[in-house]
Amino acid sequence: MSLTIRRLSPQEFALNADSLVDIYISAMGYDPAIREGRIFSWRREVVRPGFTALIAEDATGVIGVAYGFIGTPDSWWDRQLRLALRKKGELSAEEVEMLRSYFEVAEVHVLPRMQGHGLGRQLLTELLWNAPGKWALLSTPEVPNESNRAFSLYRSMGFTDVIRQYRYPGDERPFAILKLPLPLS
Repeated sequence: MSLTIRRLSPQEFALNADSLVDIYISAMGYDPAIREGRIFSWRREVVRPGFTALIAEDATGVIGVAYGFIGTPDSWWDRQLRLALRKKGELSAEEVEMLRSYFEVAEVHVLPRMQGHGLGRQLLTELLWNAPGKWALLSTPEVPNESNRAFSLYRSMGFTDVIRQYRYPGDERPFAILKLPLPLS
């Protein structure tokens, strides 16, 4: 299988957002009714500081996507992160520092038929290579005993807990928020 990991310019990402969101919907098992709203949202994020996007392609086309950017207090996710940390109690010195310097891994998704072959690891490793910030942060749906490929990938790369069982507005599932010190070792 010939596989290519390729960086996209913000313009390429915006132009291809519809097919990239389709991968996200397929990988996450979301209702396709959210498609237009997610395309709009993904296109808006290309202006975020440090925006970086990658795709994985094979002979059939695009089979994976990953993107992220520098975390800033004006983003919805950063506000959710800060709310979750405040609910937990007083912020530690490490949490305060983390909020000042992190790269948000917004999305990492691989088509279900291609999962389990190391593609998510390749995308995430390339995304975090030389990422600005002292930490990489992401969230993932909670599953019993962390028994899915996503958790396995994140744990094997060294991600640790920030918050567990967090519920984002608009999604009934609980999520884990995880961190990884940068740069990657």
